[in-house]
Amino acid sequence: MSTDTIHRTNAERAEQIVTRARDGADNWARQTPADRRAMLMKLVELVDAHAEEWVRRACRIKGLDPSSPLAGEEWTSGPWATMYYARALAETLERMEQGRGPTHGFDIRPVTGDRVAVEVLPHSIWDRLLLSGLSAEVWCEPGVSEQQVRDTAGLGARNPQESGGTCVVLGAGNILSIAPLDALYALYADNRSVAVKLNPVTDPLLPVLQAVFAPFVEIGAVQFFSSDLDLGSRVIEHEGIDAVHLTGAETTHDAIVWGSGEEGERNRAAGTPKLTKPVTSELGGISPIIVVPGQWSQADLQFQAEHVATMRLHNAGCNCIAGQVLVLSADWAQKEEFLDLVRQALVSAPDRPGWYPGLADRVAAARESYATSEAVGGSPERTLITGLPGDGDSQAYSSEYFGPVLAVTEVPGTGEDFLRTAVDFANERLHGTLGANVLIHPDQIGELGHDRFERLLAELRYGTIAVNAWTGVGFLLPLVTWGAFPGHTLEDVQSGRGVVHNGLLLAHAERTVVRGPWRPFPRSIAAGEMSLTPVPPWFVHNRTAATTGRRLVRFVAEPGLTKLPGVFASALRG
Repeated sequence: MSTDTIHRTNAERAEQIVTRARDGADNWARQTPADRRAMLMKLVELVDAHAEEWVRRACRIKGLDPSSPLAGEEWTSGPWATMYYARALAETLERMEQGRGPTHGFDIRPVTGDRVAVEVLPHSIWDRLLLSGLSAEVWCEPGVSEQQVRDTAGLGARNPQESGGTCVVLGAGNILSIAPLDALYALYADNRSVAVKLNPVTDPLLPVLQAVFAPFVEIGAVQFFSSDLDLGSRVIEHEGIDAVHLTGAETTHDAIVWGSGEEGERNRAAGTPKLTKPVTSELGGISPIIVVPGQWSQADLQFQAEHVATMRLHNAGCNCIAGQVLVLSADWAQKEEFLDLVRQALVSAPDRPGWYPGLADRVAAARESYATSEAVGGSPERTLITGLPGDGDSQAYSSEYFGPVLAVTEVPGTGEDFLRTAVDFANERLHGTLGANVLIHPDQIGELGHDRFERLLAELRYGTIAVNAWTGVGFLLPLVTWGAFPGHTLEDVQSGRGVVHNGLLLAHAERTVVRGPWRPFPRSIAAGEMSLTPVPPWFVHNRTAATTGRRLVRFVAEPGLTKLPGVFASALRG
């Protein structure tokens, strides 16, 4: 087929996609709140029906054995995350239908810096049982009162008949719930129909997504397509498309907004974007793992070393929220012991293919850049880079490796002095603001004081902060926000602009704060912490993650007490 023929075909196809999107926007605006809620619950049912096929296709994409514990990553970050969000969003709509408001029943407390925080987890009895030990809050922008939060929550769902037009969602290629979740947010938060362009890596999932979104596809409110760059560009730039949302690389965003090559440079210099319609985005970044020095037991050192390994190795390190820079105290007496255990945890994690395109090249480039890089073993080959400056710059602070490469730096101090220095390092040296992880013994929090510790957290300019948890857990939780810290511009977009997920449809969110238990079960119970999980199901060392993930999907499909023993039994064997 000639180039001219391809371009004519793409032009015709782009017109078809946009026409269907425009019709779909009108049809979506005609759906009543009750209809929209029913469509969400139908989606939950359809995801449950197609979950096995979803995971089989995901495992083929990533070269995983569907019976392997690693398949648990696909169960939890695919069907489970999608169903969990859809059900939570349906509950928000139900409260609005009843005139109670999205935040009815949720506590809102004052936090540092003239902020308020919406306490979103735990909320139900199921949260307390299945996610025991985890809590989450959405911190709102400074100066926004509790009443303002409650009065403005709902976004597009407050006036569903007012169409927001059309949106193109550019889906990511790494986590297979990203495109579905982004599509749902555009539908319900923005009142827009959605044309989802899949990443070529995820094209095999196309028939499953069309099946689970059938109620939306039937009325044109959602459509999925795969494409080459020419077709994708034609759809995005078409005057019939009102907005664009993308998850991907900063370079992709800049090429779309400003243009490529010399054209992009000219447009950026002139301050005239090539694409003038609204663009929101989630673009990754360099995520720190800040380890606050303290007196840790041997069991604490081992558990948190595996925690660090999970932050880097989940999905073979191909996550926009993967921990990339481990920040240790130069003055911590247990520093070397902990680092040795991190090495062991990296090596002992299950082998898997380096499935994402370009992974081997990125790892090789990282190794070649540092004389202190170590090939620690495992497959794909895992790399540790030590000795990076805490008071200077490094490639590892600006280049997202998107693979199993963990960098280590040290800054001086202990206690509050260390934490302040580490916060400054993360804010000033690392590119991006998507997520930051803080590992800190409860005794250290007690010594600092809860209020002082929260003030230090508030100084971390990240969209999600996880304390004794991984920020990736924030991605899975439906009622928190997901996105960069606010304030990035199109000229310096870093981790992106805007948020998604946000199941309460909050209008003034600034960031999410997730907290986890310091110790797993049973040590947690002996220490007075509420955690019933020996090894969290997202840990790469969990031996029953696939079974637990499958059972969590079945639970979300039809919650009930009779399903809990099976979930707990699998989790306890993990």
